[in-house]
Amino acid sequence: MAPKTKTKTVFFCKECGFESVKWNGQCPSCHAWNTMIEQEVSATVIKKKGAGGLGVEPAAPCALSEITLGDEDRIKTGIEEFDRVLGGGIVPGSLVLVGGDPGIGKSTLLLQVCRELAGIGESVLYISGEESTRQIKMRADRLGDFKKDMMLLCETDLTAISDIIRNKKPRIVIIDSIQTMYNEDVSGTPGSVSQVRESTAVLLQLSKTLGISIFIVGHVTKEGTVAGPRILEHMVDTVLYFEGDRYAAYRILRGVKNRFGSTNEIGVFEMWEKGLREVKNPSEYLLQGRQSGASGIVTGCSVEGTRPMLLEAQALVCQTAFGIPRRQASGADLNRINLMMAVLEKRLGLHLGQCDAYVNIAGGMKIVEPAVDLALAMAIVSSFLNIPVDDSLIAVGEIGLSGEVRSVSQIEQRVSEAAKMGYETCVIPEAGADRLKGMKGLENIKIVPVDSVKKAISIIQK
Repeated sequence: MAPKTKTKTVFFCKECGFESVKWNGQCPSCHAWNTMIEQEVSATVIKKKGAGGLGVEPAAPCALSEITLGDEDRIKTGIEEFDRVLGGGIVPGSLVLVGGDPGIGKSTLLLQVCRELAGIGESVLYISGEESTRQIKMRADRLGDFKKDMMLLCETDLTAISDIIRNKKPRIVIIDSIQTMYNEDVSGTPGSVSQVRESTAVLLQLSKTLGISIFIVGHVTKEGTVAGPRILEHMVDTVLYFEGDRYAAYRILRGVKNRFGSTNEIGVFEMWEKGLREVKNPSEYLLQGRQSGASGIVTGCSVEGTRPMLLEAQALVCQTAFGIPRRQASGADLNRINLMMAVLEKRLGLHLGQCDAYVNIAGGMKIVEPAVDLALAMAIVSSFLNIPVDDSLIAVGEIGLSGEVRSVSQIEQRVSEAAKMGYETCVIPEAGADRLKGMKGLENIKIVPVDSVKKAISIIQK
């Protein structure tokens, strides 16, 4: 008997997925303006079989104490940076969303993951709705030899894809991309709110009931968020963003959500002619090409997830030629830069009000952590006074409105990373200096605790 189908018109919020029977200028759920779009949806009555209609037996409850875990519960890909962001490897039965700008390297990264997994005997199915099998083969040949074959499928019909996954039962599935998938039981064109939401729901059921790890590629909007309803990010287990300038060599894989590991963990990659190459020491990579003896350059340290990374804070301060000074920041928060310049002018008496200021974090990193405040402030003063800062000095600390230098988290890891990279002097907040007493590996680095930005700046003027 054919399923009964009812069609109705509803309005979806393209930001959060909120559904309404009438149009609203402002979404009642996320309060975003002009995000409601009209679509026709069909409610199909289908008799489900087992769990989620997948033709399997319903799951039975079990005691928590009966569940055992081991190292084999995570699948190592062989790409250390990728495994780090995932929290130690791929969790069986997980649903992972990978987002990024067009051409940034999402498909290339996942194809390299498939090559490594196929090489250790894992069954991998790569499903593409954007490329043909010949195009994928051409890209695979550019990345290197595949020791063992992986299965390829070019299909957009989600019903056919579900049948193939249930029959083949691969260990890993790649969906490239979710915006090209089409579910015939749902009205709307591929990539629409209803199609993306319902297609992801089907893939979620497949991964949980069959224990298959599924990676879905998602396009991003001009605002930098994954295209489709915001509920898409809530449905998956892990959300990874692939960031970086498509015309630059570096790429950063950032975990913004992870149910199985640390959030805000990052992996650094470098694009070259044979795909993506891991950058296992980001501190060394980000500090390459530093000019010795130049003013306005100070090394700082930021912690991304569990990894401390040294970075170069650059500042250029000069007299303005306009009525209103120009302030520009790349990789740092512009409002934070204006705040620090106001503190320097008020507490230290520096006349920065008639100066243009250009601040940059070298290497293309985007830093919002307040621990780099002290390095940025010292770089601004160094450029303003045209006094170079010692190349072997590193500064870590948060600056308050009264000019005090406040303590930051994980100061031990930051100083240890500086010592490992060969720095001789480390300026840190006085409030966190006690935590470094008795630490091993700090014999060759001088710790300079300061309680105010005035004391930190006095180091430059000596």
